Amino acid sequence: MKDHNRREFIKLTSLAVAGSMLPLSACRTQGEMAAAGTVAGVDPEYKLKLGLIGAGGRGTGAANQALNADPNVELIAVGDIFDDKMSQSLEILNQIHADKVNVPEERRFIGFDAYQKVLDSGIDVVILATPPTFRPLHLEASVDAGVHIFCEKPVAVDARGYHRVIDAAKIAEQKNLNLVSGFCWRYHNAKKALFNRVLNGEVGDITSIYTTYNTGELWSFDRKPEWSDAEYQLRNWIYYTWISGDHIVEQAIHSVDFMMWAMNDATPVSAMGTGGRQVRTDKKYGNVYDHFGITYEFEGGVKGFHFCRQQQNCENSYHAEVFGTNGRGVADVTRGEHFIEGDNNWIFNGEENDMYQAEHDALFSAIRSGNIINQGEQLANSTMAGILGRMAAYTGKRITWNEAVNSGQQLSHDIESWNHFPEINGVAMPGKTSIV
Repeated sequence: MKDHNRREFIKLTSLAVAGSMLPLSACRTQGEMAAAGTVAGVDPEYKLKLGLIGAGGRGTGAANQALNADPNVELIAVGDIFDDKMSQSLEILNQIHADKVNVPEERRFIGFDAYQKVLDSGIDVVILATPPTFRPLHLEASVDAGVHIFCEKPVAVDARGYHRVIDAAKIAEQKNLNLVSGFCWRYHNAKKALFNRVLNGEVGDITSIYTTYNTGELWSFDRKPEWSDAEYQLRNWIYYTWISGDHIVEQAIHSVDFMMWAMNDATPVSAMGTGGRQVRTDKKYGNVYDHFGITYEFEGGVKGFHFCRQQQNCENSYHAEVFGTNGRGVADVTRGEHFIEGDNNWIFNGEENDMYQAEHDALFSAIRSGNIINQGEQLANSTMAGILGRMAAYTGKRITWNEAVNSGQQLSHDIESWNHFPEINGVAMPGKTSIV
């Protein structure tokens, strides 16, 4: 993002919240082309049509970055549950990208079927940025529609959703559709440099990993008299496990992903942990916890220790530390430090970058070049590692990876109307709550 655009975007967001190559229409049949060993890119002269599903803060930011990522892209359709969110989003995007936003009233879709209407509107690329519970359904539909995808993290809230995403990612691969993950740190220059060194053995054989995501409380909206229970839940979705997956899955998943990255994306064998509601006990906080402490175990006895907290006026920490037989590697988000100390001392002194912009740059570059990116399996497995940790804390049991992914747990529901909302369970009680 240009500096002046960045400043304007932050300002507007604050106000709003408090020829030789095939056109993309042909690329939608890339599954057949791949069978013949051919994958085409997209002519730079072809105007890519972008759709946004989920017009909240993250969706608006992602749309801004997508419109910055390519000189010939246009936002043509937006879908959301709430009209006020869509209006805010379009006001912001119109002020930044007046020449790239073309969303008339007939392509502004409201409701639980808005995602499908966006996908049916003639788009080539879609941004999936609704609350996580809807992600498996929207990803399946996007792959079925044959569009390229930017998919925010996390990608599921339960084991059922995990399997749906894995299956959708395989079909996307068969169709040669790009599927770029919202695990943005994987596009951060300093962290790429650090983790590449870790994976190249510069800290030796990994013995343990320590990660944190300890922060303050997040936003919430007071209930208005005209809101139903369902609307209140959706407007405060981060506090309901069935919608968000709890904060270990919704927010702290970035730090869990650091652990997965260090382990070259090998899935953990098991997890055991604890958690609870120590401070956020008011019913306005739904049924999520405010802290977790999880111990993951990987093959070979490598232990991963993860701590996350959302509590006000406490010490904050957003940190990853990889310990090996020859040293340790540190990625400290809070202090902006990235280094290795030990046999191969190193400090990152390269160019910083905007990781959010970088992931969209990568997506649009892949679309134009035909060099397909599919991060669906990585996205799903890191999400499932967070779900595994939540299961361990909620039950108080040691849960294996296989038990978690085969549990049949279903928190999410494919909501069709305001009358189809699930019954809200109480707060999980370790020793009493079951894996399903």
